[in-house]
Amino acid sequence: MKHVMRIALIVGVAVGVWVVSSDRGYTQAGDPNAAPNPYKMQNNFFQLPAGRTLGGAIKVQVDHSDGKSIWVFDRCEQANCNPIQKFDSTGKFVRGFGANMFVQPHGFFVDYEGNVWATDNGIRNGKGGVVVKFSPTGQVLMTLGHQGMPGNAEGYFNGASSVVVGRNGDIFVGDGHGGNTNDRVVKFDKTGKQLLTFGKHGKGPGEFDALHGIAMDSQGRIFVADRTNSRIQVFDSNGKFVAEWKQFGRPSDVAIDKNDMIYVTDDQSTQANNPGFKTGIRIGSAKDGKVTAFIPTPNAEIATPEGVGFDDAGNVYGSWTGKMAVRRWTKG
Repeated sequence: MKHVMRIALIVGVAVGVWVVSSDRGYTQAGDPNAAPNPYKMQNNFFQLPAGRTLGGAIKVQVDHSDGKSIWVFDRCEQANCNPIQKFDSTGKFVRGFGANMFVQPHGFFVDYEGNVWATDNGIRNGKGGVVVKFSPTGQVLMTLGHQGMPGNAEGYFNGASSVVVGRNGDIFVGDGHGGNTNDRVVKFDKTGKQLLTFGKHGKGPGEFDALHGIAMDSQGRIFVADRTNSRIQVFDSNGKFVAEWKQFGRPSDVAIDKNDMIYVTDDQSTQANNPGFKTGIRIGSAKDGKVTAFIPTPNAEIATPEGVGFDDAGNVYGSWTGKMAVRRWTKG
């Protein structure tokens, strides 16, 4: 009996260790490109205003206040154009704003009250290096950071590349874009008061190299697309490291829906920088990290989107900075 109990104890300890290690660094066995693709791409869904063409579309986002309107943030190719555009669930243009306000449009999020958050990771001629909160109709409500003044002290950004806002109003900004920019996440309360920062340059847990996207799950955990390190890193709401996931490829963007489905776009994996991974959009569970679907790069002409989004109906959206396009995928 003692021998049996000893074996049971050893097995129990081993299982416990496995659970902890899998939470901190889940790795999905097998081919990272083998998940099924249940989606069909739909071209020409978005109906741009007359005379408007897209610049590099860095981000596409659902309106979290209704779950169906879609917003696009692009780098205008035309003078005085509005880089922030809203479309309804049928792809019809609704409104645009933000003309001449951004040096390098990058991070983007539409919160649960319909407010629009946009980051500018470029700095030129006294502009950029800020995060701007707009009302749903384009009124500036708040600006975080200092226009044209990069830095790493409190209240400053250098390479603000992503933003996400929780239901309680907490704001998380991914501050960094590789090179000599910052490598950290900055947390603010709903009034814009800075609460904490976490992260530094490196490859270890809680360290970043070109963090490029950020998302939040239903538990308030923070998911960071740590692109150059070819991983998603997961943190609690106070910046404590929880997990490292490499099964989603070399992530440029990450989004999480109300059902804790995670969408990750990988437009940079090669045999040299991330062996075994093909480019495309990987979809799975933010709860356990399992990849359940993979939308591969359609063909060489279309390439892979850099930004990814979704709507409550289960459609997936991709935005290209090279092809200057936004497309939708539907199931079926």
